[in-house]
Amino acid sequence: MIDPKRSRLPIIRQCTLLRLNRSGVYYRPVPQSEANLALMRLIDAQFLETPYYGSRQMTWHLRRLGHEVGRKRVRRFMAIMGLRAIYQKPRTSVPHPEHRKYPYLLRDLVSERPNQVWCSDITYIPMKRGFLYLVAIMDWFTRKVLSWRLSNMMDAEFCIEALQDALMHYGTPEIFNTDQGSQFTTPRFTGILEERQIRISMDGRGRWLDNVFIERLWRSLKYECIYLHAFETGSELREGLTKWITHYNGQRPHTALAGRTPDEAYHGAPTPSAPGLTPEQMANSNAVRMAA
Repeated sequence: MIDPKRSRLPIIRQCTLLRLNRSGVYYRPVPQSEANLALMRLIDAQFLETPYYGSRQMTWHLRRLGHEVGRKRVRRFMAIMGLRAIYQKPRTSVPHPEHRKYPYLLRDLVSERPNQVWCSDITYIPMKRGFLYLVAIMDWFTRKVLSWRLSNMMDAEFCIEALQDALMHYGTPEIFNTDQGSQFTTPRFTGILEERQIRISMDGRGRWLDNVFIERLWRSLKYECIYLHAFETGSELREGLTKWITHYNGQRPHTALAGRTPDEAYHGAPTPSAPGLTPEQMANSNAVRMAA
């Protein structure tokens, strides 16, 4: 919104009119050092194995690996990466008054069909010389990735773009579930859902199991794609993610889908003759996981 080329309206006046801090206009982010990026990759890999590690336990883990790091430094890295331990923590911050929190609606809900429930989450993606954030929207029943976006900032913009893309290509779900991150609680995001009369569901604080299917997606994506390739640029990462998600949706069978791929389950393809769960067992499996 700031236009530095306006000769008749200096930047300081533009900032005053927009109620912006002038220092923020001139700020240019400083990239993380190679040493910091290496530590963040170690934190990310360990957090997949032990999502209950807070900054104290993660600091001990890194020290056991031979890295002399302090807890404040580890806490800062985890904040940049958007990592929060799954245990319940005291309420140390006051939510924005305009950001309403919605109740969790999936407990005891039996997922029976596509577009009944969608879910979304954000994860940190390490690269060879930096990192990006990935948001994905998934159909809860079929595990199909409906849309995704990359961003170098963990803001609401790329989440809104992914939501609009999914709605445009796949219609409207009955329920949309996220965590309580500010990207999903902003009225700009929830307003899109409310306009379409989509019921909004949000995980409890520290309850990673409430969005367990997309957490499993992150684990598979990182072990099978991200950690196997040293992506150097955003374009390389985008190409790699496109290939992996295309394979995940269209070629990778799931036990919980009775041997079908997410694409086959979403479009109602019959169950293959190979051993697997029956459709009734699949529905019961989904119901048990949601009640957990």
